[in-house]
Amino acid sequence: MRKETPGKILRVHPGSLAEELELLAGDRIVEVNGMKLRDIIDLSFAMAEEEIELLVEHADGEREMISFDKEMDEELGVEFESAVFDGIRRCANHCYFCFVDMIGPDMRSSLSIKDDDYRMSFLYGNFITLSNMAEADYRRIEQFHLSPLFVSVQAMNPELRAQMLRCRRAGEIHAQLDRLEAAGVEYHTQVVLCAGLNDGEELSRTIRELAARRPHALSLAIVPVGITKYRTDPFPLQQFDRTGAERVIDEVSRWQERMRQEDGRTFLYLGDEFYFLAGRELPPAEYYDGFPQLDNGIGLARSFLCDWEAEAVKGKGYADSICLDVVSGTSIAPVMKKLAEEEMEKNPNLRVRVLPVVNQYFGETVNVSGLLTGADIKRTLKEAAGNRQGILLPESALRSGEDVFLDDMSLAELQEAFPEARIEPVQTGADYRRALTDFHSYHKSRSGETAYMWQSNAGYTRRNHR
Repeated sequence: MRKETPGKILRVHPGSLAEELELLAGDRIVEVNGMKLRDIIDLSFAMAEEEIELLVEHADGEREMISFDKEMDEELGVEFESAVFDGIRRCANHCYFCFVDMIGPDMRSSLSIKDDDYRMSFLYGNFITLSNMAEADYRRIEQFHLSPLFVSVQAMNPELRAQMLRCRRAGEIHAQLDRLEAAGVEYHTQVVLCAGLNDGEELSRTIRELAARRPHALSLAIVPVGITKYRTDPFPLQQFDRTGAERVIDEVSRWQERMRQEDGRTFLYLGDEFYFLAGRELPPAEYYDGFPQLDNGIGLARSFLCDWEAEAVKGKGYADSICLDVVSGTSIAPVMKKLAEEEMEKNPNLRVRVLPVVNQYFGETVNVSGLLTGADIKRTLKEAAGNRQGILLPESALRSGEDVFLDDMSLAELQEAFPEARIEPVQTGADYRRALTDFHSYHKSRSGETAYMWQSNAGYTRRNHR
């Protein structure tokens, strides 16, 4: 794993204030106006001042004080190796269902980091349990108005939650949410649903008690537990079968209708996997209330379909025959195939082959595109003989902002294995439609991407603290 240096600049944005100050990748921001920085949150609020003294440590170890004036809303324009400079706060729970504990060998080391850090929740949308929060954390959240946060609830039954997380403080969930609300914080919530454990009556209780916390509670996502072949925890977790998925959908649908009657919002949403497993239609777009938990995988398939339908088809089709292979996880493959068939009916020269990738690394029950390894994708493509000019693969399988898969295989390495076909990532339904209908012109640039949900913004500071 690459060793990270606190406050170390990863890249400088072209045309930014940082470029004007001649800051470089590898430089480290040590202090702003005499204040040591814990994270980019501190940096953002410190940089809201108009007169700045920036203590920088260059790659050779030499330190330099840079003094300058700036506009109040002007940002520095850099990205860091890590958004947290003083170390990510690790999770002290030992959850029955912890996916990090199910990561196998020879994977990227960073995947084994179990964070439970409220700053990562605010910045990236990571879910936290609140079980390691101290009073100083709540005060800082209130001071800087770090909202919304994302809370992994699992169950509102205190005894059950403490049992599932194997942590006594996890049973204090009511007081923990009360404290967030007292600080004026809004929050999204999540339940990892385990068959026979926190479903049924326990799920109804969780929905009822979280719904009562509106408007502070913004949404509730319910996702099925995932189990890889590397799980060694002795607790006998069970995954949902078709009948179980149908039962969950029916129960949640009743709550959704009730919520929509009360305030016009659905409030709670199921992961796509429930619908795929049960063979049910996805809910319409309006049931996702603008997709507030899209980064958590909630409504991904419906959002994908909406983007596909909204994309205007350009061009006049293909004058010559073209063959494209589409790589996907096994759960979404039927959707990808149906859309491809629509376009092939309109374009006689277009041939599309959807290749569902069986996840041999994590196990066949792990069926989402975002957890595909480069090795499994390569194997599937090698097994699919035949002519192809292009390969489309899910961008979610790549590290944010970098062309690297979960197993550290690079996109360039995969491309070298298939010189006969140009490989292009696809993220949205609009991407997919453009790629299928005009592959010769399609290219997905991923430069400049960042995973921050909230960007360093002096305007935010001024807006919330005047």
